[in-house]
Amino acid sequence: MRKAFLKAAEERLLEMRRAVLKEMDSDLREGREGNKDEGMDTYDLASEERDREISFILSDRERGKLQAIQEALERVTDGTYGVCEMCEGDIAQGRLEALPFTRLCVSCQQEREKEAKTMRKASDDDRFYRRLGATDLDEENS
Repeated sequence: MRKAFLKAAEERLLEMRRAVLKEMDSDLREGREGNKDEGMDTYDLASEERDREISFILSDRERGKLQAIQEALERVTDGTYGVCEMCEGDIAQGRLEALPFTRLCVSCQQEREKEAKTMRKASDDDRFYRRLGATDLDEENS
């Protein structure tokens, strides 16, 4: 991969990391300041709890993104940036520009998504049949 592209990718990843860290810091400060339960009724407290749960889910997602960015920076350093982890082929520059911390080329990503969809469908079918089986037994025992 061209040195100029790698340098630009590294700078972009570093900027993304700074932005994620800044957002996480801001969310953390906001959470600390929002912990004043004085004068709140039950509905306000429930709403506040729901907001904290959503914030936790989002911060979990941000931590995952931060880790993906860090791993991409490590790949830039060790010379494996832009190489698909499944097929070891080159990842298109356009894909890297759109998603700088990607690990897979388009075709391998599509294959992974297809496998995940198949697994979800099989899991859903299994749950459906187990539920159906339990219902049938309940009717027979009545």
